Amino acid sequence: MTNSQNEPKASRQQGGADDRPTPMEVLRQARTQLAELTGMTAETVSSFEQTEDGWTLEIEVLELARVPDTMSLLASYQVDLDPHGQLTGYRRVRRYERGRSDAHRPGGR
Repeated sequence: MTNSQNEPKASRQQGGADDRPTPMEVLRQARTQLAELTGMTAETVSSFEQTEDGWTLEIEVLELARVPDTMSLLASYQVDLDPHGQLTGYRRVRRYERGRSDAHRPGGR
């Protein structure tokens, strides 16, 4: 005999919108899943948007630590998740040194 407390979360999320994760849960899941796939630690989430297909985030990741820290290489990854917070794809959209600021990018990114 099973009950909903023993069932995996994914199998419980087949119901309505009430089963969807909260925005904070989506942020945590995105960071965790990206770290597992890339082996790199997510430092910050710089953008977060709910879409028709789920969620899109831009996550800043430390790719290469250097001394001094301002010379470390970071990267921004666009991460796409389904409505239940499961990662469906990611891609690196830029790479930069920690101490450098970007020129203005279209769309505020």
